[in-house]
Order: sequence, then structure tokens, then C-alpha cells
Amino acid sequence: MTETIRPAALREPQTARVARYARPWHESALSGLKPATVAAMLREADAGDLSAQARLFADMQDRDAMIAAAMQQRALAIARLPRKIEPPKDASTAEKRAAEAIAGWLDGMSDAIEDAIVALTDAVGHGFSAIEIVWDRGDGLWLPQLHARPHDWFAISEDRRSIELATDAGSEPLRPYTWILHQPRMPRAGYVARGGIYRAIIWPFVYKAYAIGDFAEFLETFGLPFVIGKYGREATEEDKSRLLQAVASLAHDARAIMPLEMQLDIQRVASSGSDSPHLAMARWADEAIARAILGQTLSIQAKSTGLGSGVADMHERVREDIRDADARQAAATLTRDLIAPFAALNFGVPPDRCPRLVFDTSEPDDIAAYAQAIPALAAAGVRIPERWVRQRLGIPDPADDEPVLGGAAQPTAPDTEANAAQLVACNASKHDGWRDAADDPTPVTAMVERMDIEAAPAWGVILDAVRRLVDEAESLEALRDALLAAYGDLPSDQLAEVMALGFAAAHLAGRYDVETESGGRR
Repeated sequence: MTETIRPAALREPQTARVARYARPWHESALSGLKPATVAAMLREADAGDLSAQARLFADMQDRDAMIAAAMQQRALAIARLPRKIEPPKDASTAEKRAAEAIAGWLDGMSDAIEDAIVALTDAVGHGFSAIEIVWDRGDGLWLPQLHARPHDWFAISEDRRSIELATDAGSEPLRPYTWILHQPRMPRAGYVARGGIYRAIIWPFVYKAYAIGDFAEFLETFGLPFVIGKYGREATEEDKSRLLQAVASLAHDARAIMPLEMQLDIQRVASSGSDSPHLAMARWADEAIARAILGQTLSIQAKSTGLGSGVADMHERVREDIRDADARQAAATLTRDLIAPFAALNFGVPPDRCPRLVFDTSEPDDIAAYAQAIPALAAAGVRIPERWVRQRLGIPDPADDEPVLGGAAQPTAPDTEANAAQLVACNASKHDGWRDAADDPTPVTAMVERMDIEAAPAWGVILDAVRRLVDEAESLEALRDALLAAYGDLPSDQLAEVMALGFAAAHLAGRYDVETESGGRR
């Protein structure tokens, strides 16, 4: 994007100069669909002509409910994600101001951006998606209008490496600054015509179409019950004609009259099995399509597995991985082809210092669980950064003058390991409820202080084990399970010895006090 662009080229769509796009209409590719016809369309696409394959893929999405639902689910998964503009690394004041202005402009056209994101997701199926940008001046800025273009308007370049606009005379390269071209990185990198998922599901789609067609023909022939009229040997031709009219009327109107001597017998076609092979083939095709588009089948089919919700949760995580990859690639495309031109035209920002669009794919953790666990962990001496808590729970830092909920933070214990251990060990000398040893004539205070000192190393060993569990836990639920599992294995022998000695000393001291008060009588 370093070349000079004429303002007229920004205002005029590149497609406006192609006569065949002046009055576009869609020609279906599914008329008389046969495997040989599909194979020919795919060969044409491999040779550089994408028009037939693109029309076939569009018809697949229009006519197959499973493909339409799965693609919509994948598109909306990233369209609903929160998004933001981040300035470049070590941004200057001018670059930060430009990033803020771009963020404000992006918020103002959020609906158009979401529509563009959904349109870009078509690249998952086709291998690419193109949105034409028409620029115009408004409020002192170059502002874009976005127009998604059909996939059959494009062709592959002669070197088979890039997408070009198909013209009446062949094809021409896409003009810079005026196109958003999204090409997701697929496993078969380098094959533009084969980059989309629709290439993988074309044959399940064809098999399903044949299975549904055969099943419809079967129902037309055998799906309705047979209505049989019976007449006697003495019946005349007029009686037979009347019986036939009664049978026909019963089939269509569910009412008929006939002589008493005649009979009607309604027979249903018995099914030889519990399921039709046609529907089994269609179900297999649907599952293959769902796996190809979503990476799994459970999120699009209401089917019990008998294995509990864990299986559904696992499949949901797989879909989140695909969503995150789609979001990352779509953000990179929008940054390169929309944000960078906007920043260059309006603020003179070079492409290498352009702010970037970022989708927030993080999932906030359970606030209720953290609200219970964090105070307990903090009381146990675990040092928890506030920044980490805000990040895990999705709570932003408040601005300086922004109203906030909640009062002042509670005073924290001194930031030393020894004091943390003493706090958890119920250091009696730190609490207001205990009297000083000099003011207490009984040995209770002295004994508590001695147990506090002798138990500190034992509590330190236990706290070290707990800290290791906290550091190794990937989530709050994993920490809970680890603490419950380690409860019986914590190194508490040393603490038990100190407590046993303390109890013995307390017992002896109590006996001594009783004997002293009773004058030594036993």
C-alpha cells in the first residue's frame, strides 16, 4: 500500500467498469446435478475459472439447511465477539490519538462491521471472500462503504497464486485500498481453488441430495396407504365405475358413497426395518458436514450420548478453538485491508505503525467461585495480584473519576512469608482479644505464644504445599479439586506433634492450677 492512489479511483468501484456486472443475476448450478457435472466444475476451478464452482457452492448453502445453519453458527460466533483497536507497540502521542479516533469511527459503524465480518466468514467455505470498498469524503475524513461481492465475479491469476477480478477480457488484479480480501489459512496452503471447506463437503452434499430425492420418490409411491375396492361377480360396468369413483373420492376428499354390497380395504405398506436407508445416508451426510464446518456434531444436533455433559463441554471447547482461529484471521484481514487504509488516508499512518483490530476471545471465569476462594487464599498467605483477578473475571480498571461499586479495601497483612504463616496459625499476640503475658497471671498467654512460635515452621511447610498447588492449577475448579485430593497428604506430622505437646502442657497446667487452689489435696 505504498503506491499513490488517485482520489477518483477511491470513489469509483472497480467492478463498475465491468459490463457484465452492471445487471448481475445468479444462475443456478444445480439444474440436472450429476456427479460427472460436479467433477467438471471442480476441474474448471482448478484450471482458474471459479465461476461454476462458486455458483455450486452458493447453491449448496441456499438449499441445504445443515450447511446454512452450520455456517451461520460459525459466522455469528465471531461477529458477536467484543472488539477493540490497539495502538502499535511503543506508540507515540500522535499514534495513540489516531488509534482513539479509529476506535471511535469503528464504534460508529458497528453494524456495517458486523455485516462485513459475517461476509468474510464465507471464505471458510469458498476459500476466499471479497468486499469492495468505495471511499467518499465526509466530515473531513475519507469514509468507506462496504459492498460484499459474489464469489463468481473472481478468477485465479495466471500464476495460480492470487485472486483477481474476472473481466470481459479475462481478469485483472484487485486495486489496493479498495478491497478487503480474506483468505483463511487452510491445511492445503497454496491451492486457492481448493482452500474452502465446501470442497470437502461437496460429495456428502451430492450423496444427500440423491438420498433425499430417492426417499421422496419412495414416499410418493409407497408412502400413502393403498385403497382397494372390492366388487362381486354380479357387478356391472356401471357398478365398477361407481366403485372406482368412490375410491378416488376417498383418496382425495376422505368421503365417498358406494353400494352396500361393495367393500373398501385400506392397506398400509409395512416397513421392513426401524429406519430408512435413505434417511441413514442423509444423517451421515449431515454429520460429515457438521464435522467439517464446526469440528464436531453435538452443538448442532440434539442427541443424547449417555456420557453426561462432559462430552458436550469438550466439543464446545473444540468449537471455541475454531472460533478463536477465525477471529484472529479475520482481525488480521480487517487490519490490513480496512484499518490500515483508513489510517493512511486520514492520518498519514504508515502500514507498519498502523493500529490493529483485536477480538476479545477470553471467557470470564465464575465470579461467585472467585469471591469465595480469593479471600480464603489471601488469608492463607497466598499473594494474589489485583491485575490477575481483574483479567480472569473480565473486570476493567476504573478511570480516575469514574464511580465504582464497593468500599475501601480491607487492610492487608504485612508482606512477609513469616507474618503470613503466623496469620494462618492464629498468632495470638497479633489479636486484640489476647492479653499481654505480663498482664495475665495464668500461663495461658505464655503457652499460646510458645505454640505460635513452635507451630510456625510446621504451618510454613503446609503453606508451601498449598502454594505449589495454587501455582500449578490452571483454573479455580482445578485448584479446588487439587486441594480436596491433597487434604489427606499434606505434611501435617510436625504440626500434630506441636499440637500434642501443647495439649499435654495445657492438661498438666490445668491439673497444677486445680491442685494449687485445693491446697495440694488429692
